[in-house]
Amino acid sequence: MLKLTYTEGSFYLECLTPSIEEWVAQRVILALRVGQPLHFEPSTASFLLPVDLPGVERLKTEVQRHDGEIIALCTCDADYLEVTLQGSWLSDGSEDAVGVFVTMMSYQTEFFLYKLWYESQLCDAVKSAEC
Repeated sequence: MLKLTYTEGSFYLECLTPSIEEWVAQRVILALRVGQPLHFEPSTASFLLPVDLPGVERLKTEVQRHDGEIIALCTCDADYLEVTLQGSWLSDGSEDAVGVFVTMMSYQTEFFLYKLWYESQLCDAVKSAEC
């Protein structure tokens, strides 16, 4: 399962072992215990990856083979590829863009996508340090 946590200024991607059903059940129990509203709906989430990141071509191949109904890849410009995922959005129900998005696809694609995202974060950190 992939979990994307969206905050006011950024997002964080995690690769988790529980199924979506198990994870949502735990979230519902937590929300009930603390009295927090919980809104759950089918949705999409998108983020960018640099097109020159090693492995992007392999990701395209994996998506075509296994997970084309869950993940879509679209070239934005000369520098970035947009990754769009089908899944579920969990939030407190407010109109803020703060919440958690979860999706599930083949383990290989999940892990590879997480690896590429993580490498892109390292590249961004290096570029920021050079400035």
